[in-house]
Amino acid sequence: MKKRIAILPGQWRVGRLFREQDLKRLEKLGELIQNPDHDDATPQRAKELIAGADAVITSWGSPKLEGELLDLAPNLKIVTHAAGSVKPIVSDELFARGIRVTNCTKPLGIGVAETALGLTIASLKNMWFLSQETRRGGWNYGQDAVREVYGLTVGVVGAGRAGSHYIKLMQNFNVELLLADPTFTPQRAKELGVTLVELEELIKRSDVISIHAPSIPETNNMFNKDNIPLLKDGAILINTARGAIIDEEALIAELRTGRIFAALDVTEPEPPVLDHPFRSLPNVILLPHIAGAVNNGLGRLGEHVASELERFFNGEELATEVKAEELARLA
Repeated sequence: MKKRIAILPGQWRVGRLFREQDLKRLEKLGELIQNPDHDDATPQRAKELIAGADAVITSWGSPKLEGELLDLAPNLKIVTHAAGSVKPIVSDELFARGIRVTNCTKPLGIGVAETALGLTIASLKNMWFLSQETRRGGWNYGQDAVREVYGLTVGVVGAGRAGSHYIKLMQNFNVELLLADPTFTPQRAKELGVTLVELEELIKRSDVISIHAPSIPETNNMFNKDNIPLLKDGAILINTARGAIIDEEALIAELRTGRIFAALDVTEPEPPVLDHPFRSLPNVILLPHIAGAVNNGLGRLGEHVASELERFFNGEELATEVKAEELARLA
């Protein structure tokens, strides 16, 4: 019997996530049960779509898969989440039934790492200041602050999908790479091509720090009034992870000394209030959470979902499977 693949996101989201060639790949795997609505599935529509499904595709805006919904799909074997964290859609009951779950942290991590690399280069080159200076009619002022991605120490906080890809990108440069990640052993870090250190040592030694840790209770205010002052003069702090990882008041206090520079794609909360210091301090570049998959980059997620379902139905190993026991340390 042909497999039934239910797609819960609405047409507007499907159109952004899935290119035509990836929908055709899914059609080769089974019968696609698509949400006909423009918006994401209502509770009633979700019941209609999931009934009898062998596989379910979810994304941002999808309902939690539990109870009555799961009862309607006794043959459900896999959920592929076309987004990052699966916490909004998974349940204990889902895992208890042996249903496998995958997400799109790998393709999302590529976009995050590329954004962090761009911020690394642009910040070291002092591009933000120089651009403003040339607009004002200047030319050479500020060039003495320009640095190359060469002979520096780059610290990476968290080596999940995004952090490990950032490390891979940074290995194209002549820099020393440090890693702070409690889930890594020194040997595993060595295999990744980095030196594992404690967070405080990383903060003290790094010229650039790129944060890629998950936002969990253990990482809340990981950067705070005790360790932010340990940053080197001229250090660049990049956050493309989550705003809650940094104690913003402590960071603002240090930024006001003029010693350091921050490139922030995330804040807590988002967006920051109109008179927030991050919007006006000259040594901050503030972006509206554009790391990850944006616009055409969302196509990476649909491509990954199609690949995961191909691997699943072919009996191959999944690339981004999420286990129940991993949820506590994942974003």
